[in-house]
Amino acid sequence: MNSPFGPVAPLHKPSSSPTPPVSFANGASAARAARQRADTFAALDLGTNNCRLLVARGMGRSFRVIDAFSRIVRLGEGLAATGVLSEPAMARAIEALKICAGKVAHRQVTRARYVATEACRRAANCAEFVARVRSHTGFAIEIISTDEEARLVVAGCAPLLDRRIPYACVFDIGGGSTELVWLRVPRDPRAPPRVEGFISLPHGVVTLSDRYGGREVTAATYDAMVAEMRAAILPFEERHSIAARIARRDVQMLGSSGTVTTLAGIHMKLPRYNRAMVDGSVLDFDSVREVSQRLAGMSYAARAAHPCIGGDRADLVLAGCAILEAICLLWPVGRLRVADRGIREGILLGLLDARAL
Repeated sequence: MNSPFGPVAPLHKPSSSPTPPVSFANGASAARAARQRADTFAALDLGTNNCRLLVARGMGRSFRVIDAFSRIVRLGEGLAATGVLSEPAMARAIEALKICAGKVAHRQVTRARYVATEACRRAANCAEFVARVRSHTGFAIEIISTDEEARLVVAGCAPLLDRRIPYACVFDIGGGSTELVWLRVPRDPRAPPRVEGFISLPHGVVTLSDRYGGREVTAATYDAMVAEMRAAILPFEERHSIAARIARRDVQMLGSSGTVTTLAGIHMKLPRYNRAMVDGSVLDFDSVREVSQRLAGMSYAARAAHPCIGGDRADLVLAGCAILEAICLLWPVGRLRVADRGIREGILLGLLDARAL
């Protein structure tokens, strides 16, 4: 089937090596190149649970991150029950966005894109919140569609795909939704992966935790979350026959979310979370199950004390485990690639491409 997005834009993997010298035919080209070298980019992702910022400098056809910020703000807390963003949630988000605005100003950002996802898509008072953000920070927040969210996730994560495996299931477990993308992966590294199917499900770590509880989760409650998520994914499986491809060993799996990065950190027994070690690592399904069951057996206090979880995630991590377990049960690939990257990196690559026009 045709992609709802069209082909994903070609990606340029970030590199720490210096950009090679460039020769210029005339002064105008040199001046344009100088302006491009001076560009500083910002990408902000305001989700249902997190507020995240990356600031980067262009390096030829790649970028180098020079500043970053991440804070759990729980913008979507209580949204499922009320249909609106609460005053405390909006205040938390605006305080985090003020910090981001300070970084953007300090780094003299020249090109930026600031996006928000599921919580703002669903909230009846989203326009009021966006206006308050503009007033307090100067940010013009863009509420992106689920299609655009998935496209950015794929663009940001695509450098981690194995070109030898022809299909990929890419997923992003967010606070208010979970995106599933079915990709055709060409062997040619210059050719972009093509989206064959996509779905956004209104099941995320915040929404499930709000309904099922997250501090104390019984085995029956955990199983109910897994069953609900499996039932939600099943029509997508039936539409694309992903399991049949998995049986032929034609499928790879890539996960972009706090859930998979947290589980990878725990599995590696890291004394504290380390992005450099987690991003691009591989997590087998037996380890997913083992870590999930271990977390389910912990008290809320024990989860909060874990260095890879902390108090901000302690009541959300089991909902994430349940969503991930449902994905693994339905699509037994056996292992997944862990991505500590996604929307923000996709935005930065898009800004780079736009600069080149």
